[in-house]
Amino acid sequence: MPGGPGGPRGLYRRLLRLHRALPPALRELGDRYVREEFRRHRAVGPAEAQRFLREWENYAALIRQQINEDKQNSREKTVFGIQLTEEKLNDFRDEQIGQLKELMDEATKPHKETTVSKDSEHKS
Repeated sequence: MPGGPGGPRGLYRRLLRLHRALPPALRELGDRYVREEFRRHRAVGPAEAQRFLREWENYAALIRQQINEDKQNSREKTVFGIQLTEEKLNDFRDEQIGQLKELMDEATKPHKETTVSKDSEHKS
């Protein structure tokens, strides 16, 4: 069955569950991207749907493996994801390259750090 157990919806839910183990900023970014991509691909033809689901299955397997490595290796910081090859990039349509650039820009943005000011500290 395409998308593994539970079909495309099962894969979608599995991806969001996997993201729970990611650092918060990556989880937020990943969840948003998964939602947008699954929404964009609702009405594609069978061949494109099969390729789409296969790529997300590969992503799920990779992230699962990296999460397991992260749990086993608490001393080193795990790098999530992979470097895309030139061959893989050449397979992308212009629209996908644009989405990838947006994703990269979002992922490399400095993250806001939460600070506690003197005014917001609990007063005894």
